[in-house]
Amino acid sequence: MRITVDIQKSYCCGGREFHLDATFAATGNRVVLFGPSGSGKTLTLRALAGLLRPEGGSISVDGRVFFNAGAGVFVPPRDRGIGYVFQDYALFPHLTVRQNVAFGLTPLFGRLSREAAGRVEAMLELFGIAPLAKLRPARISGGQRQRVALARALACEPRALLLDEPFSALDIPLRQKVRAELAGILSRLDIPLVMVTHDPADVAFFGGDVVRYGEGRVLDMHSAEVMRRTMVKVA
Repeated sequence: MRITVDIQKSYCCGGREFHLDATFAATGNRVVLFGPSGSGKTLTLRALAGLLRPEGGSISVDGRVFFNAGAGVFVPPRDRGIGYVFQDYALFPHLTVRQNVAFGLTPLFGRLSREAAGRVEAMLELFGIAPLAKLRPARISGGQRQRVALARALACEPRALLLDEPFSALDIPLRQKVRAELAGILSRLDIPLVMVTHDPADVAFFGGDVVRYGEGRVLDMHSAEVMRRTMVKVA
């Protein structure tokens, strides 16, 4: 997967201005946007997904232009083929686990096709949440909710998966377990990943290209191996 990002966006909130000026190009199947909270990582992820429209610049994925301010190009989220998992998972509280996973495949009017229904059941089995299929999100644990959100994002067979701080809501032992589960599933499905995190453990585990953020801009970009060596020296 090749991602090229060169975007600008400004905000003013409560008298405080924030300017995002992010530029990088990555070619691997694992890209980690790494840095402290408030440095612009999630804004970049949302721009990749089409949930945020930058004021200037461009975004392309595998040669396909998603956004180009100069040419007036903006591909809407539904046409990008991107799966997105929010930090708080954003599950629908009134829907069951099965209905949440099926949401992106369900037509506005009518029922799931046989093929789509089969896809939903396959995702429930893959993530080990089939026994929870009839429950609503309020009745399952945080780790289980995360699996539901991942299953929902992958049910539509996206070209890439975007994760925003996917393990921050989990306790440390559960983080380690879910990291390993997710890495195994992504390897089986062979799907590219872009992850936002401020946790060095995520960088060490998922590897790939690491884009380091600070104060609204990209500071530098390294391989995960270089980042690991740097972190060890600092520690």
